[in-house]
Amino acid sequence: MNGLIGKRVLVTGGSRNLGGVIAERLARGGLSVAVNYHTSASAAQELVTRLEAESGRPHIAVGADMTRQSEVTDALAAATDGLGGTIDILVNNAGPFGMTPFVEMSETEWDTVWDANVKAVYLAVREVVPGMRAAGWGRVINISAVSAYVRNRSIYGLAKSAIVTLTEQLALELAPEVTVNAVAPGQILESLDDLGEFSTEWAEKVTARTPAGRLVTRAEVAELVYLLCTPAFDMITGVTIPVDGGLRLPRF
Repeated sequence: MNGLIGKRVLVTGGSRNLGGVIAERLARGGLSVAVNYHTSASAAQELVTRLEAESGRPHIAVGADMTRQSEVTDALAAATDGLGGTIDILVNNAGPFGMTPFVEMSETEWDTVWDANVKAVYLAVREVVPGMRAAGWGRVINISAVSAYVRNRSIYGLAKSAIVTLTEQLALELAPEVTVNAVAPGQILESLDDLGEFSTEWAEKVTARTPAGRLVTRAEVAELVYLLCTPAFDMITGVTIPVDGGLRLPRF
């Protein structure tokens, strides 16, 4: 009924955390999912096995460092073979965090965060677009972050801000066959523990600054990703949608 049954999707960084929840939601919506992983092979395969049992449709785990062209090409070939056709929907979810001040940051950290968040999107899009154009339909959904709207998140904020601009430019380049949008989550509830090393007071501060009075969940972000794939969003492209309970809003 939603026009998505049987379509094929690649979720980068899809083996766990937000990527895993996105993969689960898309599988429940009738899609066959290629779960990309870099180092979490066992988690990716466990997820795929569970999705196949729950949905009765084929899914596949594809290992690749999405910042390397040769590995991206191989991953897309594996996904196409495993799912029985070209990728209809690309969800660019992979993107490590980093908040070292620029003047203290190593070149390695810059390259790691920037390449995984930004370069990987460019490489993956180049691979999937020919198939989408040939089919006359496609979706690219990028994961930005509320860090794109503030100026104290160092290289991560810069990279997620770049995703907003890249999303707009790709929307122009890939029209009319392919829509390109982004989702910008606020602080995700289930990811609070990961930020403990940066600030022991983070959870209290970020919740207090969220007008909604609570933090967004992975399931809520995944639901929006799913909805962007549906025909209801055919006329939405080049947009970044914050899912942050108002956290990004400036205040005095």
